Amino acid sequence: MYSNFKEIDYHLERLSIERQIAREKLKLVKEDYKEHLKPLSWLQTGLKFAGKYGIYYFIKRILK
Repeated sequence: MYSNFKEIDYHLERLSIERQIAREKLKLVKEDYKEHLKPLSWLQTGLKFAGKYGIYYFIKRILK
């Protein structure tokens, strides 16, 4: 597969860099999940949903 040690070193270095990039991406995903799991985030989502539902209910009530 490889014809000399230079190719092997190049391939190993490339794999190492790819591994580092993957770790950094995982760190970002972890932080995003932490942010989404915070109670404040859940509360904001609930309030947005309740606000939309409340507006629809209010409009529906007015039209009747």
